[in-house]
Order: sequence, then C-alpha cells, then structure tokens
Amino acid sequence: MDLTFFLEQIFNGLGYGFMLFLLAAGLTLVFGIMDTLNLAHGSLFMVGGYVSATVHTQSGSFITAVLVAVLATVLLAMLLEALLVRRLYGRDHLSQVLATFGIVLIADDLVKFVWGPSPIMAPTPALLSGPVDLLGLPYPSYRLLILGAGLAVALGLYLLVNHSRLGMLVRAGASNRAMAEFMGVRVSKVFAIVFALGAALAALAGALMGPISAVAIGMGEAILIPALVVIVIGGIGSVRGAFVASLLVGLVDTAGRAFLPLLLRELLPPALAADAGPAIASIAMYMLMAGVLVFKPSGLFPARA
Repeated sequence: MDLTFFLEQIFNGLGYGFMLFLLAAGLTLVFGIMDTLNLAHGSLFMVGGYVSATVHTQSGSFITAVLVAVLATVLLAMLLEALLVRRLYGRDHLSQVLATFGIVLIADDLVKFVWGPSPIMAPTPALLSGPVDLLGLPYPSYRLLILGAGLAVALGLYLLVNHSRLGMLVRAGASNRAMAEFMGVRVSKVFAIVFALGAALAALAGALMGPISAVAIGMGEAILIPALVVIVIGGIGSVRGAFVASLLVGLVDTAGRAFLPLLLRELLPPALAADAGPAIASIAMYMLMAGVLVFKPSGLFPARA
C-alpha cells in the first residue's frame, strides 16, 4: 500500500461523509425537531438526482440543474408535507413509518414511469472534469466540490439553528410545542419550513451524487440506512452530531472496504480473506454505531442533552 492510495481513500471517505451529511442533516432536523420519522426522505434525494441529471443533460448547465432540482424537490416536499406529513406530527412512529414507506413505493413507481427502469448518468461539469494536485495526489476536482459544499452547508446550518430567529423558533417548537404556541409561535409553519429545508438538502445531495454514480431507482433507500446510522451515532436532532458522525461513518466505511481486505490477506489464507474482508467491511459502520452507543446511548451530541 503506497501513500498515494492511502490519501486517495481518505479523501474518498471524507467525500462520502459529506454526502451523507447533506442527507442526514435534513433527516435529523425532521426527526429530531419535529419528532417525525420520514422514510420518504431518501425518495426526495432520488428525485433531486433524477431532475438534476435530466436538466443538466438538456441544458448543459450544472448550476441550473442543481437549482432546478432543489426548487422542484422543495415544491414536491411542501405538497407532501401539506397533504400527508402534517397529519403525522402527533401520531406514533409506527404510523409515520408505514405512511412514509408507502410514499417510497409510490415514488419508485412514478420515477420508473417518468424516466424508465434503466439508470441514467449525469455528465460531469466541464470545468470540474479534470484532476487537481492535492498534496502530490491528482484528485478529481469534482469531488473537491462535494467537500466544499458539505463544509458550506455545515456552517450555514450551524448559523441558522444557533444564531437566527428561525433557529430559535425551531428549538422552541421542538422543546415544548404547546408552550411555543401559547407564546404566539406558529409552530406548524415553522415545521413546514424545516421540512422544506430538509428536502432542499436531500435534493442537493442527489444532484451532487449524479455525476459520481448512476442515478437509479431505489438509490434513496440504499443511502437512507447509512444516513439513519449517522443520526443515531451523532445524536437525534443534532446538526453538529450529524456532521461529526457523517465524517466518521464515511471514513470507517471507505477505509474498511479499501484497507481491510488488504490487511486480512496478510493474516489469513487467501480464500478466507477474500470472503471475510468484504463481509467485515460491510458491517464496519454498524460496529462503529454499536461501539458509540455502548458509551453514549443518546449519541455523541444529543440535541436535548
């Protein structure tokens, strides 16, 4: 294993972590602040990816594609919140899971009807198609864009939640909804804004994912599980926790898949190492979650600590 390969996998892990953060940040806001488990969050990620890939292919403008994808997904999320999710705020989590899982199945069929069953690949922006020299490593410039987008969103969410009037109202509605309403806060409106913000982040993640991997039906469900692991590790409702946990999960998952098989080949017979390496790597993030919960049952940075 050389230094170039090691650095490449570290940067890949950070990029995957930032992508998880974009999805998990919106999910942890909706779940932690609104106490609503929205499994359809992954479908919003998928819609953002499909809309962005289509617009980018037709217009040739990556920025336009991202903006259109975010806007279209937010409008869809506002409609979903008004027609369904708003009626789930006071219900138990089982009802929320059943209702939003139904949305997942409907969304997959609608996407298949509109775009067909085959995956589509979004083009990489021309200005970001080449590599850049990063610590002596030629690294794809588009992946650096994902790192920058993740950092910018993390800073923006921190300022929004902790240093803005909207953030104050969100925290008040999450802590004691009845008291906030008595004080004149329109909690339902605040929750609708939070839901739309979560949808915007999911759409941004889907749009950025398009040029890296194929946009396909079911991609939302595939990434939803790691996103749920992230918010459990970080602490439900905590943006800071989602940020730290996303990077941990991204690094652990990527390092496990890249380095663990190589390590096991040095310790075990080749046939056994070939089977054990991928198997252990696939559960690395769950082992991380179990280890964290042993010492911090509420997560690293619980929002209501």
